[in-house]
Amino acid sequence: MSKILIIDDEKELVTLLQDELEARGHQVLAAYNGADGVSLAKKQPELIVLDIMMPEMDGFEVCRKIRDELLCPILFLSAKQAESDKIRALTLGGDDYISKPFGLRELLARIDANLRREQRSQYINAEKKRTKLYFNELGIDLLEHSVKISGEAIPLSKREYDIVELLALHAGQVFSREHIYERVWGYDLEGDSYTVVEHIRKIRKKFSEVSPDTEYISTVWGIGYKWNRI
Repeated sequence: MSKILIIDDEKELVTLLQDELEARGHQVLAAYNGADGVSLAKKQPELIVLDIMMPEMDGFEVCRKIRDELLCPILFLSAKQAESDKIRALTLGGDDYISKPFGLRELLARIDANLRREQRSQYINAEKKRTKLYFNELGIDLLEHSVKISGEAIPLSKREYDIVELLALHAGQVFSREHIYERVWGYDLEGDSYTVVEHIRKIRKKFSEVSPDTEYISTVWGIGYKWNRI
């Protein structure tokens, strides 16, 4: 199912919503303030439930900080009823807005609707969805074609980077050697898909020199490789 981030200082509401979403099979990340929410957003949730009225950093500011690097749906929650607040939330990059108090069934239905819309969008244009990806300490800049771990640049060849980008954009999906070879090298090149094995070995070595305890690429024996959702 989906990874959902809830950012709200009302802990009872967060607990209730988290229990309901986890019962439906979703993975839930919870933050009780804006700063923690910005940090957890780097884990690439598929949807964010974001309260507006929080101390220190409100939901508007959280949205501004994460929207340039994260394009998943953001569903705003707020006790504010003014039309101007709704317009502001949507203008900043929110995808939906629900006023407190609200019915739990309505909120869950809104979440489901936004997830379905996002899944359709990803299916149509998955490879152009984000400009940056984050997996724990590893960051991928899709515009610069660069990879960093803990801020340190990883020197990848073009083919190595292309493999990383392909797998990371489809985290959790298993790709065979042949599929990776066709996507990265193209159909017209003469060669052997076993070269993919050697390239992934080199990628893993470079990653492990900086982050030895984290496995970003897993081997699915008898099938191929996948990028781990971390």
